Amino acid sequence: MKKALLLLCLFSTSSAFAISPADLAKAKNCFACHAPDKKLIGPSYKEVAAKYKTDANAVTKLADKIKKGGSGVWGSMPMPPNAVSDAEAKDLAKWILSLK
Repeated sequence: MKKALLLLCLFSTSSAFAISPADLAKAKNCFACHAPDKKLIGPSYKEVAAKYKTDANAVTKLADKIKKGGSGVWGSMPMPPNAVSDAEAKDLAKWILSLK
């Protein structure tokens, strides 16, 4: 019984069950305001990636904006804070920056 529980715990935390960043963005309703390749209410993810491509701190900056929200960088429409964990915000930021 203990071995079965241990195996269950190991498999339930493995990356095989991890959600992809695109699915996470969908689940967190990010696509209501953003699209990968076109401006909606907010900038496209490709525009964001291009803007931050030379910024060594881009992952940290974007993860912070995803989590806390922000305004003024892309116009007057503010982005509200999002209910994501620090790890989810970082995963989303890395994914956005990977888009070209």
